[in-house]
Amino acid sequence: MARAKKVITIHVRDDREKEEFLKEIQRLNLPAFIYVHGKLNDLKINVQGTKDEIREAVRKIREIHTRVRAKLYPDRRGFYRYNVDDLFREAGASVSTPILLKTLEMLNETAELREGELVTSMPWEEIVGLVERLGEALGEISLQTTRQIREVVLPVSVALRIPPEEVIEQLVNLGLAEWKEDKFKYELIKNKEQALEELLKALEGEENED
Repeated sequence: MARAKKVITIHVRDDREKEEFLKEIQRLNLPAFIYVHGKLNDLKINVQGTKDEIREAVRKIREIHTRVRAKLYPDRRGFYRYNVDDLFREAGASVSTPILLKTLEMLNETAELREGELVTSMPWEEIVGLVERLGEALGEISLQTTRQIREVVLPVSVALRIPPEEVIEQLVNLGLAEWKEDKFKYELIKNKEQALEELLKALEGEENED
């Protein structure tokens, strides 16, 4: 099939957008050959291949640019949009979305999941750091906890900056969780909503005493 080429220009606002865009482009696995030439706030992208390959490459390039802008700049309501897989890849960690959403809620951030896309008021660099901290906390307790108890422990640990083991200890002391010898794991005695509510009340009471 005949080879062809096409040059498209992508406009970026600043170096941050340019770096994020180029990082995403490098991850692309396309049959078409892509050459990028940067000049101030314009990126000229030379795409070579068959017509179909070029069409597919251009579509993916524009898609990536839209995603990069959505995660770097808030919309009129002040919300950013993140692809959850992109977020976990950037942070080098992943947690269940209920844990991420509850942590954001506890930090008084707006957060909603829409078709695999996270819509939130927390900026990109901050949310990457948040997922990193959640991943570290998960690594500390994953072997000794069930999924349900983690959905209580991790948001409290990261949002309130309390070591995850201390959160588990507090849950046990309050009669909200127990060690299951047969499973070698801690698990909740009450449902997670009730456990979280009672735990937060107890922590708030401790703060007031201080």
